[in-house]
Amino acid sequence: MNKTWKESWPESKERYLQWWKGKGIVLSMWEHLPGEGAPRENISPPPPAIDLNQFWFDPEWRSRYIHYQLSKSLLKADILPVANTQLGPGSLSAILGAELEGGEDTIWIRHNEDFGDEIILNEENKWWQLHLNLLKACKNLAAGKYFVGCPDLIEGLDTLAGLKGTQNVLMDMLLRPEVVEMQLQKINEIYFTVFDTIYDIIREGDEMAFCYFSIWGPGKVSKLQCDISVMISEEDFRRFAQPFLREQCQKIDYTLYHLDGVDAIRHLDAVLEIEELNAVQWTPGEGQPQGGNAQWYSLYQKILSKGKSVMPCWVELDELEPLLDNVGNQGLNILMHFKKEEDIDKACKIVEKYR
Repeated sequence: MNKTWKESWPESKERYLQWWKGKGIVLSMWEHLPGEGAPRENISPPPPAIDLNQFWFDPEWRSRYIHYQLSKSLLKADILPVANTQLGPGSLSAILGAELEGGEDTIWIRHNEDFGDEIILNEENKWWQLHLNLLKACKNLAAGKYFVGCPDLIEGLDTLAGLKGTQNVLMDMLLRPEVVEMQLQKINEIYFTVFDTIYDIIREGDEMAFCYFSIWGPGKVSKLQCDISVMISEEDFRRFAQPFLREQCQKIDYTLYHLDGVDAIRHLDAVLEIEELNAVQWTPGEGQPQGGNAQWYSLYQKILSKGKSVMPCWVELDELEPLLDNVGNQGLNILMHFKKEEDIDKACKIVEKYR
């Protein structure tokens, strides 16, 4: 389906399709840069939010805000025309009983101090209802002009940590491993119920987009992760993370694994063992050189050699050409750190030489 707010979508769509197959280059960015001038349509901005609670958690206000902001955003290169509906990194844990708290630039997950061992989906949970209402409001305004992205639900151990606290999860892995495994299986079951419900709201035909890292595919699409992996052994990763990630990759058409931090690299082999996984995104972490730095070239080459596509992130303009020279021009979805429109134009000219 064509997105009328991005005239070049047919060309970009083909590049995303090829990238999932380990071919070609996608040139994009996470989020959007505001463009100058009038919006794409005669759209008025909503009144300023009364407070952070309205900014994040009022579906009518926020859907209008997203709609207006996207109408003025630059969608050059392969930047995805997608409404960012995120409700915090890991909002599945809120659906299961944790709390959301709006901050200045993000939403925080506060674990449930009274959490027992039972993992259940309460259809009346206020945060689940917020997800549904926000997505429906955004879909109504989008009207085929752009995609409505799936929120960053997260899964597995990270969801369990968001629900009952990281230290409690780590202690249970030591003292009650069988309980943790049962909880993780229940989380996976509920994840698919929640994901499929969201998919039915936001999909365009069979197509959908995912907010985090701006990915799209002609079927079900998700970003997967296990950030708590930096605190656990390789053996525990293979027991408590890999099986549940594999199940997601088997049931979702297009999957991207978010590898976060240098201490998570030790789990890369286990991640790459998941045959159905399509791609790996690399986040070096705080205080590290970001994704365009030469020290990560060998990491990308290893991922590509295992038949997975790669997503380097926060690549600077002067890093783009060396990255392509050393890693190649196949299977790369490069998320740039664009600062202005001129940067996008320069990057497009560079990439065209490698296509």
